[in-house]
Amino acid sequence: MSPAPFPPVEPAGGSALWAGYLRAGLEAAETAPGDIGDVVGIGGRLDPASVVTAYRLGAFPMGLGEGGTPPMGWWSPTWRGVLRPGHVHISRSLRRSLRRFTVTVDEDFAGVVAACADPGRDGRWITDDVAAAYTQLHELGWAHSVEVRDEDSTLVGGLYGLAVGGLFAGESMFHHATDASKAAVVALDRIVGADGDPRRIIDVQWRTPHLGTLGIEEIHRREYLARLAAALQAPALDLRSVAAVSDPLRSAPGTA
Repeated sequence: MSPAPFPPVEPAGGSALWAGYLRAGLEAAETAPGDIGDVVGIGGRLDPASVVTAYRLGAFPMGLGEGGTPPMGWWSPTWRGVLRPGHVHISRSLRRSLRRFTVTVDEDFAGVVAACADPGRDGRWITDDVAAAYTQLHELGWAHSVEVRDEDSTLVGGLYGLAVGGLFAGESMFHHATDASKAAVVALDRIVGADGDPRRIIDVQWRTPHLGTLGIEEIHRREYLARLAAALQAPALDLRSVAAVSDPLRSAPGTA
């Protein structure tokens, strides 16, 4: 697979009707009860223009059926998990683990997506259609992967997601070695925060106990949408180039 282009190629075929549908869903979600308010749209397509539009509005796709199967849901959680670049928390045990890993960006997007979509994983939601959609977004320069390798250069962890302006929206991550997925988050934090632009945010969808140990905070949808509007005004980052000229894991305080 060829490296993702930079800057990303704006996808053709954007629909004002689709954007309007999602905006209406976001407005309705404010008065919806409980978790029902997390889903702001149902159906639609996974073409690049529709997906990028959704992220710009604060929504992301995930199937509502078993294992992520149709119908497609477009989610904007009432409480969103986010990480402010430069604020990742590194415990002493994680600091020791980081020394075992190296990190690259966009060198094995297909491998990272395949590992995240492993049918043997609990809570699997990445279908073949979702994997194909993000592969197409990668080819256009929107979707990116962070690969974590061990001392033998074996892929043991990573994550992938979408970069839009100053937003990096993480979609999924995996690990085959202890702390490898955490290493991917630490590296992403350093890469996205490399230029010190305070408008940038890393979106992880939901704050889980696992992610909470890394400093992920939980904010209400209204605050998330306000931060998103600012992030989208930040210039796009060439994530691969930033990673190539620095060592994201060794640049983390105390990991040399």
